[in-house]
Amino acid sequence: MSERLQVKEASGLMVFLGVQLQGWARSKIKQRLQSGCISVNGTTITQHDYALKEGDLVEVGATAKVANRAPSQLEILYSDRDIIAINKPAGLLSVGNAKETQQHALAILRNQLSRRTQPIKLWPVNRIDRDTSGVLLFATSREMREAVMDKWDQAEKTYLAIVEGCPNPVQGTIDQPLRLDEVEYRMHVGAHPDAKSAITHFKTERTNNARTLLQVQIDTGRQHQIRAHLSWLGYPIVGDERYGTAGERMGLHALRLKIINPKTGKELLFETPAPADFFALMNQTNLKAGSKKLTKIPARR
Repeated sequence: MSERLQVKEASGLMVFLGVQLQGWARSKIKQRLQSGCISVNGTTITQHDYALKEGDLVEVGATAKVANRAPSQLEILYSDRDIIAINKPAGLLSVGNAKETQQHALAILRNQLSRRTQPIKLWPVNRIDRDTSGVLLFATSREMREAVMDKWDQAEKTYLAIVEGCPNPVQGTIDQPLRLDEVEYRMHVGAHPDAKSAITHFKTERTNNARTLLQVQIDTGRQHQIRAHLSWLGYPIVGDERYGTAGERMGLHALRLKIINPKTGKELLFETPAPADFFALMNQTNLKAGSKKLTKIPARR
């Protein structure tokens, strides 16, 4: 059974739950939050200070909610007249494609922010894969999108990745070009006349020998770059069916994005912690312990 609670006035999530769930210990509520058992408007939320608005629907379940449909609303991390950053859940497309024209982040956010007499237009600045969660950026005009992209080489893009095995050495740089195979829809790593430069830096955050949490930064932003590079290295991302082995959830999260505001010249930082189901992947140690040794890592530029 689950509790369905309607928000009647704006509040922080933990404060709201404390008032609504009379008789529940604070530790029990926090445990439900951290284990992914609480959703707002269909989206799993793990932040205790998540801002609730009047009319939001909060659901408290006994087990983690399985994402089987697109959320009706998305968590907004930052918003001004020109730029909107959201926390995209895993399993949701960034933008539409030929098969999916409605259930994607762009369409959901546009519907969320539009009013009957004032529809909003949005342009995607970056894209992250369907099964990757985390920071996704939109512009409210084509001009702003182009202005941000003009300085994209100065943007700092930081991810968290959970990989199979234990990289050795524990940090390094992958400097290998990538080429898209449009038939197989996957990236091939290595020199080729059609390949483009791609640079990925990684460092180990923690490991249990079977699986490792990496912090990853990319100098470039090629399609499937992190997934293809880490698989080439011998440590595929957990749950990545295309470059490794299928699983319930892919272990890749867009943690942080820092850009230059083209109007002010100042830095803007967007960040969102990885959800509980991401970190739960570290505890699924049904793989053989041990790891491959890294024979070479190109020097960091």
